[in-house]
Order: sequence, then structure tokens, then C-alpha cells
Amino acid sequence: MCGITGFVDKDFSREQTQSRLANMLSRIVHRGPDEVGMWFDDHYGAALGHRRLAILDLSPAGHQPMASACGRYLIVFNGEIYNHLDLRRVLGSEIIWRGHSDTETLLSCFTAWGVEKTLQASVGMFAFALWDKREKSLTLARDRIGEKPLYYGWQNGVFLFGSELKSVCAHPAFERKTDWNAASTFLRMNYIPAPSTIYQGIHKLVPGTHLCLTQTHVQKRALPNPKVYWSLGDVAINGLENPFTGSFEEAVDELEALVSRSVQFQSVADVPVGAFLSGGIDSSIVAAMMESATTSKVTTFSIGMPDARMDESKHAAAVARHLGTDHVEHIIQPRDALDLIPRLSEIWDEPFADSSQIPTYLVSQLARQKVTVALSGDGGDEFFLGYPQYELYQKLWRSRKLGKLPWGAVFAALSPFSDNRHVDSVLRRAKSVVGAWQQPDSQALSRYWMDPYRQGPVPLAQQHGAGLLKFPILTNPATTAGLWDAGTYLPDDILVKVDRASMANSLETRAPLLDHRILEFSYRLPIEYKLQRGVGKKVLREVLYRHVPKEIVDRPKMGFSIPLASWLRNDLREWVENQIDRIPKDSEQFNKPQINQLWREHLAGKEHTGQLWGVLSLLGFVHP
Repeated sequence: MCGITGFVDKDFSREQTQSRLANMLSRIVHRGPDEVGMWFDDHYGAALGHRRLAILDLSPAGHQPMASACGRYLIVFNGEIYNHLDLRRVLGSEIIWRGHSDTETLLSCFTAWGVEKTLQASVGMFAFALWDKREKSLTLARDRIGEKPLYYGWQNGVFLFGSELKSVCAHPAFERKTDWNAASTFLRMNYIPAPSTIYQGIHKLVPGTHLCLTQTHVQKRALPNPKVYWSLGDVAINGLENPFTGSFEEAVDELEALVSRSVQFQSVADVPVGAFLSGGIDSSIVAAMMESATTSKVTTFSIGMPDARMDESKHAAAVARHLGTDHVEHIIQPRDALDLIPRLSEIWDEPFADSSQIPTYLVSQLARQKVTVALSGDGGDEFFLGYPQYELYQKLWRSRKLGKLPWGAVFAALSPFSDNRHVDSVLRRAKSVVGAWQQPDSQALSRYWMDPYRQGPVPLAQQHGAGLLKFPILTNPATTAGLWDAGTYLPDDILVKVDRASMANSLETRAPLLDHRILEFSYRLPIEYKLQRGVGKKVLREVLYRHVPKEIVDRPKMGFSIPLASWLRNDLREWVENQIDRIPKDSEQFNKPQINQLWREHLAGKEHTGQLWGVLSLLGFVHP
């Protein structure tokens, strides 16, 4: 795992360029503490920088920026190509290899096949920048699902790119101008979806795409259009058009083989490898497959909560005992959160309000004490319909005709009783259901339901929001919602959370369930193989039951949550009020009276944790 950054700037001096690139690289040391590398093209103004966390080929042969054997290409690469040895065999035995890194394999593939074919042939997680000396062009690319981040854009005549925004912001051409449309979207989603960022002029490269910055683009200061090499929406449609026709047992057999192969591929490293283990379905499958694939003892890591209602550590420990792993756990205390919160805006370098970022950081910190690579179970919920709301979407969509009843009059008649906390809670839920019934399609329903401000405006002056990627509307509401989550929530929330938390600790994380062949298989399965009578991930569960007894893992989903609502009212109260006090009474961006009301109601017992955490996160990046 590594960090990459760089720029294209025709108006520079060599000394100046070197200093600027070094400064950008200094901001992402955590992504690659083992080594630093820089390369410059003096004539065309290209600069490539690399921070290395050595995972494969620890020798100098793995150093980056790396040149192709033919001399045409220079690359800075972040990620892993799990099938790179297979690619080497396809390339043929006549190639003389300098080392055994996947980066060198990629360069040889580019030389032989070009960028598009290489991307389609590669299995892995990655983001890279490739300079073509012959064409004088810069290609940026990102993996299919978006496990690895990549930012880019023009700022004052300079094209900038980087693994994290903090490296892009370090260049003197960067202007810190807030995109308030993106900020509005953020408060509704608690993350900023691609291609938007919190800053004007800077974009996230959409997963499954690549772009090529040519000299024509440089002359015109124009942005190239990203080109799609793998489409999640197309995969979903193709899966529905070519359904799996085997029995449920045959589906379990096929899925087990796919997951086992993926775990084996992703367990390969020249450094110690472990696994996160929550005790849930997905992480338990990964740990079980690791244990089956190796003769050595697997090390697993989990985080526990002092609140028993949120604590999964006992379940993780039970799975670990059954599998025989070397299990390490840590119980989170409020002090852990208090110590970490001042650093959150530094670690997540744009607004991010998924509070599970705190336990994710802490479990990454725990794992890094013993391993350099950790496997996770991310992806199972989105592709195999594990979230409990998917069944809810089915029911809401089937009953949407009830939305035509005169609910406005009903709510108006009941409003005098809303001073009662219980009545108010019931009314809020009822209004949410009616609002869901009124959505134009099942995808809009899922977006609405996950919006913490679905019953009112966000506390900002600007309410428009950033544009969202479009995904096809499928025949089933749950599958449609899963597709939306897989294309937005997964890459822009879950994977951002894991990447920043792990890389802040110089830990590489891998997600075997996100192998694109597993995802493609998931969309071919009948919905009843995934969601049946309110129970999600049915086929995944059956794979796990072959390795871990059902009674150990079969329980309601808890999620990776912390008692943030209580912490905000108690241990974090002073910090919250100090943050809110920063907002001027006459702020042109924030609606301070609305924020104050949310805080007062939260202190009184109403649940506003999502809204407040979003506002607090946003305040870490903008000047109110």
C-alpha cells in the first residue's frame, strides 16, 4: 500500500518543482513510511511522487516511481494486483523480470496490451498515475469498486492529483474554496459522493474509470472525461439477464469457491497478515477461509464497547475460539474518542460523519501492532442484501398506495400532542413512512430513508446539493437499493472510512468479498438466495455455517457503532458546545438557530446524533 501524488505544471523551475512535490509527499507519510520517490519531466512539467509501504518485493526492485523496461512509461501505484503472477504467465517467459512486484507486472502489461486491456485483466484494488513519455500524457485510473482513493483537478493552471486531499492542498496553486453544494449533499448523506469533493475544482475519480490528460488538455487547462472500463450498473443488469439457474446448494458451493480463492489471493504478502473480526457474518467468513488456507495461526483483531447493547466483542471471541485464531481485542472507552476527535479532520481530509470511523481507527491501530496487512469483511451487506432496511424497502414500496390518503390533515390534527416525547417520536416515524411512499422510484426511496434531514432542510444557507451518479432501477426494490449503496455508500463511506483509518496507522487493508467476480456472481443470484423472510445474506450465511456453527454467528446485525449519542450529551458535551460557539450569530453559511435547536433537543433526549455529527464534521473543514 502506498500514497501517490503529483502535478503537471509547464511554468516551473526544477528546484521549485522538487520542493513542492516533496512538500506534497510529506503530507502523506503515513501512507508509505518505508520509502519516498520522485520523478520529473522537465520539458513537459510532469512530477510524480510516491510514498511506499512495502508489502510485496521489499527489495530496491520495488522502488517507485518505476519505469517500464522499454522506457516509455513511468508509474506511481497504490494498491495490490492480486492476480499479477497469472498476468506474468500470460505475458510469456521471454520477459526478464527485475523483481517480483505487481507494479512491474502492470508496466509490462501496459507495454504489451495498453491501459484499457490491462485494467480489464487486472484483479485488485488500486489507484495509479501513469506518465507516457511518447504521448506526453498522464493517465489516472481507479479500481472497479473504489477501494483506493484518487483526487484530481485544475487549480490556477496546475493539474494536481493525489491519494488524499491533504497532499493536493499542499501545493501552492491550490485554493481552499468550499463547494457549498457538496456540503449540502454531505449533510444529507454524511459523506460526499464521487465525483464531488468539499473543494471547488477538485474531483474524486469515479470507481471503474480512467482518464487521460493529453497535451491538448494541458494547453486548454481542460479536464478530460473519465472513461468507464467496468460498470457496476451494467454488471447488475447483465446478472439479471443471465441468472444463475442452479440450486441453492450449488450457489453455496460456487460462492464458497469464489470467496476461498479470493482470500487465498489476498493473503499473499511479504509481511505479516491478519484479519479484522467483529463476529458478524462477513468478517467471520474471511477469518474462516484464512484459517482453512494456512497451516500457521491467523491473528484476528476486534474492538469492544463498554455498552453491552453495542458490544460484539464476545461474539468475535467465540468465533476466534472456534477457529483457533490468535485473537486480540480492545474495549473502547470515552477517553479513546476524546483523544481521537481532535485528529479526525486531519485523518479524514474532507467532511466525514460515519461515527464508526472511531472504532475503525482504533482497531486499525490495534492491528498495526502485530501485522502490516489486515483482511476485512466489507462488501457482503451491499451485494448480498444484509442491511435490515432492504426488507423494509420491499414493504414500503408494496404499500405505497397508502401514501395517497390525507396524511396532511392527520398530522395537523395530531400536532398539538407533539410536546409529548413519545407522541413526537411516533409522529416523526409516521411522517418518514409517508415521505417514503411519495418517492418516485425505489432508488429515491432508499436515498430518502437514509437522509437524516428527510423531514426538513439542512442547516445551511445553500440547499441545492451536488449531482449524484445514476444507477439503473432494477425490478426489485431491495436489489435496487443494494445497487445504490454499492455504488455510493460503499466506496464513498465504508471504503473511505477503512482506507483513511488504516492508512493513518500505516496498515494495509484488503477486502476479499469485493473481488469483482464475487460481485458479478451476486447479481446473477435469485433474490430469495440473498434475502428471504427478512433475513439477508442467506447464501453467505450458508457458506459460513460450513465452517462455524450457526449458533455462534446467527444473531441480529449490530453494526460497528459506538454510544455516540450518550457521549455527545456527557463526555463530549464541552467539545460540542465549543464547536457550535465558533459559528457566528450572523453566519452566511450556517443556520445557527437551527443547529442550536438540534443541540437543545438532543440534550433533552431526542435523537439527533446523525445531524449533529455531520455539522461537527463539516465545521472541521470550513470557516463559519
